[in-house]
Amino acid sequence: MLSIAEVDISTSEPTVTPTSTATLQPTASLTPTFTPTFPATTTSSPTPYGEFDVGVNPLTGLQVDDPTKLERRPVMVKVSNWPRSGRPHAGLTSADIVFEYFIGHQMNRFLAVYYGKDAEVIGPVRSGRLVDAQLVNFYQGILAYGDADPKVDGVLYDALGARALAFLEVPCPPMCGEATHDATGVFTNSADLTEYAVSNGIDNATPDLHGMFFQQEPLTGDAAGNLLTVEYADFSIMQWQYDQEAQNYHLWMEAETPEGLNLAPMIDRNNDQLVIFDNIVVMYADYIEHTSSLHDIILRDAAAYQPVLLFRNGKMTYGTWRASEPDRPILFETTEGSPLALKPGKTWIVIVGMHSQTMQSAGGEWEIYFDLP
Repeated sequence: MLSIAEVDISTSEPTVTPTSTATLQPTASLTPTFTPTFPATTTSSPTPYGEFDVGVNPLTGLQVDDPTKLERRPVMVKVSNWPRSGRPHAGLTSADIVFEYFIGHQMNRFLAVYYGKDAEVIGPVRSGRLVDAQLVNFYQGILAYGDADPKVDGVLYDALGARALAFLEVPCPPMCGEATHDATGVFTNSADLTEYAVSNGIDNATPDLHGMFFQQEPLTGDAAGNLLTVEYADFSIMQWQYDQEAQNYHLWMEAETPEGLNLAPMIDRNNDQLVIFDNIVVMYADYIEHTSSLHDIILRDAAAYQPVLLFRNGKMTYGTWRASEPDRPILFETTEGSPLALKPGKTWIVIVGMHSQTMQSAGGEWEIYFDLP
């Protein structure tokens, strides 16, 4: 296991050995068979969400090794995905939830949530964005981020107060390294962030995180869901491949190789394990573009019952999402208003613009081409 002191913070391109040599194709070359129409949603009251047993993580539905870890706020860390020199990422395999969203210029960024488990090295840590204020308050977390636009800093401080921890204002530990133009040199430790919060008098009381619903039994699904590709540009691609034997999804991304730009499996630099998640959730939401690199997303004030695609157990299920309260987790529901059952385990949530084009090109293969708003 790496420590922050041992992590390589050089900005050289990591070596990736791809197991797929298919050259990435531009959007225009794909010929989808149809564009799905989301089912009509109901306005009936949703089914109440159940309680979790003692020691069960409400963000994964799984028993944790150390129940005392649940007696704190979640630690939420901004993780860079661009430039590619920051890959492979550190600590994603330890996160309960990862949010992915667009930040401009065909790029995306991650917000990783650590609650039932810690990671000794997380990063590269990158700048905060406007939507982080909403997401961190939904899960009543502590936010660790790098530098930010002064206007964004103001929004984060107004919304989160002392729970907004910026790299330039926090010592090492909990955030260590050197900020660079490419921002690939800063890393943090989730347990150290919790300790820092406690030692500095930041409220770290256990929040109420009920809202997610889990069941082990697979859903019938509305369609096959073996492959999900989210494309921001022909050089900026996230792809989730379903492993039938393991019954989870492996993350592949574009990578520079001797053969050119190819898809390659992503690993966690902490443990060399594949980045795998049990649930992939696609949330459709309206983006607000202030500038080409400054966006917000309408979540807290969104109309009820926005569209969702849930990928689990090789099936895709239509659903909805809503943010019922500013300080409670996002609710995922069926189109009939009942709780949408996630597989117990880790969940990756990608937030795409409402105008993004969603297509099923063949069988259980899905493509989403990001678009604003």
